[in-house]
Amino acid sequence: MTAADYTAEALRGEDGSLDVRIVSDGRARHLGGRRGAENEVRRAADVPGEGALPVLLGSGLGAGLADVLARTSGPVAVVDAEGSISSLTGVREKWRGDARVLWIDESDPETALAMLTRWQLGHGGLPFAPVLDPFYARLRPELYRALAERLELSRKVDFWGRARYPKFRSPEPRVLLLTSTYFLMGELEAACKRLGFATCFVQLPSQEVGSQEFVERMLGEILAFRPDFVLTINHLGVDKEGILTGLLARLELPLASWFVDNPHLILYIYENLSSDWVTLFTWDADNIESLKAQGFGRVHYLPLATDPHRFAFAPDTRPVRDVAFVGNSMVHKVRAKLERYAFPDALARDVVGLGRAFMESGLLSVGDFFDFERPGHAALFRSLPDADTRLAFETLVTWQATLLYRLQRVERLLSFKPMLVGDPGWHELLPRGGWTYHRELNYYDDLPRFYPATRVNFNCTSQQMKGAVNQRVFDVPVCGGFLLTDHRRQMEDLFEPGREIVCYGDPGEIPDLVRHYLARDDARRKVTEAARSRILAEHTYDLRLSSLARTMRGIYG
Repeated sequence: MTAADYTAEALRGEDGSLDVRIVSDGRARHLGGRRGAENEVRRAADVPGEGALPVLLGSGLGAGLADVLARTSGPVAVVDAEGSISSLTGVREKWRGDARVLWIDESDPETALAMLTRWQLGHGGLPFAPVLDPFYARLRPELYRALAERLELSRKVDFWGRARYPKFRSPEPRVLLLTSTYFLMGELEAACKRLGFATCFVQLPSQEVGSQEFVERMLGEILAFRPDFVLTINHLGVDKEGILTGLLARLELPLASWFVDNPHLILYIYENLSSDWVTLFTWDADNIESLKAQGFGRVHYLPLATDPHRFAFAPDTRPVRDVAFVGNSMVHKVRAKLERYAFPDALARDVVGLGRAFMESGLLSVGDFFDFERPGHAALFRSLPDADTRLAFETLVTWQATLLYRLQRVERLLSFKPMLVGDPGWHELLPRGGWTYHRELNYYDDLPRFYPATRVNFNCTSQQMKGAVNQRVFDVPVCGGFLLTDHRRQMEDLFEPGREIVCYGDPGEIPDLVRHYLARDDARRKVTEAARSRILAEHTYDLRLSSLARTMRGIYG
C-alpha cells in the first residue's frame, strides 16, 4: 500500500487528545481509538529495560516511543513509512535530532531489514525487541507484519552466542574463504588442500550484504563449519559500509585480507576500517605504514609467490622465440576512465603530463604526489565531487604512468623483434614492423608453456607498486623461463641479484642485457635454475599460506 491508497485527517477530542482517521477502500479506521495512547504504552511495556534493541513497527501517537525512551537510555528504532500520518501526529518532528532514535521510513521490507541489521551491528549485536502496532499491521502487512515475524525469529535464535567459540584448537586451521573471481583464490584453495587445512567457501553477493538474510546465511555457515578465520583477497566480498567486518567482530571471528594489488586504490571508499578482528597482509612492504595510518592496527608483509604445480617445470621445452613481453598496454584502460568520468578539463587535459611526472617521482601514491609536487592539481583533485571520482582519477594517473613506463622500456626491445602479448592498444603506441603481436594468453593454460619457450621474457612493473616485485618474477623462473626485469627496492629480500635474478635500472641498459643473454644459453640456464631453487624453497603459495596462518594463530589463537 502507498500513501495514495488512503487519506488521513487529524481529529481532536473534547479533552484535546489527538487521533487520526484513515479512510481506505471506503472504510474508516482510527489510529488510536478510545485508549490509543494507553494501548501503545501497554505494548511497549514488553520491551526489556536493557539487553535488547527496541524496534517500534509504527510510531502511532508517540506514547509507546515516549515510554520506551523514559524507561531505557536507548537506542530505539522506529519503522514508519506512513509520512502522511506521522506529519499529522508530529511524532517524528518531536524526536527529530534525538540521537537515541533511528527513524526508518523505507516501504521496502528488505531495505528496512538491511538498515536495522547495520544498526544492530553498530550496537553490539543485541537481539531485537519488536513492538508491532496492530493498526499498522492491518494498514500495510507486507511491511510491518513481515518485519515483526523476521525480527521475532532473530530474537528467539541466539546465533550470536552459539557462533562465538574458541579458535585455533586443532593443529591445522579451518579457513572460511570468501570466494571471488580473482585468480589467486584458486591457488589458495589448492594450497589449503595440500597443507591439510579444512576449507569452506562462501559467496557473498554485494547487494545482499547487510540484509537479514545475509546475516542469517553467514551465521549458518559459521556455525556449521566453525572456522578459525576468514580469508579474502584484496578485500573482495567485504562490503564498503563495514557490515561484514562489524559482524565478524561481533562473532570474534578474525578476517585476514591479503592485498596483492594497491590497497589504497581499493580501500579508498571503505568505511569502518579499524577493527581488532581484521588483519591485513600486503605484498608491498611500502604500504605497511600508510595502512596503519589509515586505521589498521595489524598489517603484515606477505609478498607474492607462485604455484609450481600450475606453473610446472618442463625441462625439455625448447625456445621458439627470442624476446617477449606479456603485459597490457594500458591504452584502453586509460581511455575508458576518461570516457566514463567527467573530470574537470584542468585535470583531464593534463593526464599525460601528470602520469609522466608521477612515473618519475619517488612518491608512492598519487595523492602524495599531488600534495607535494603538484599543489595546484591537488586542490582540483580534492574538490572532485565524491570518493569514487577521486579514486577513479588516482587510478587513471597510475595507469597513465604505467603506460608511459612500459612504452619507454618496450621501445628498447624493438631492435630484437619482440613478441608483445596483450591488448591491441600496442598497435597505437608502436610503429608498424619490427615486432609481432599476440592476443592475450590464458594465465593457467598458456603462460606456463609460453615462458620457457622464450629465451628472454621481459618484465616492467606496474606503477601501482614502485618498490615491490610482481607476479611474473615468480611465475617465469619456476616453469623454466629466463626473466629480465626492472629493479625493485624489495627485490634483494627475495632474490640475489645477478645470480638468481637479472634486472636493469635505467632503460638504456636494456639492449645490452638482452643482447648479452640471448648469446649465452648457459648463463640464462644458471640464473633460471638458481631462481627456481630459491622459489621452491621460499616463494610458493603453500609457504605463504602457512606463514599467514601462523600469523593469524599467533594473534588470535
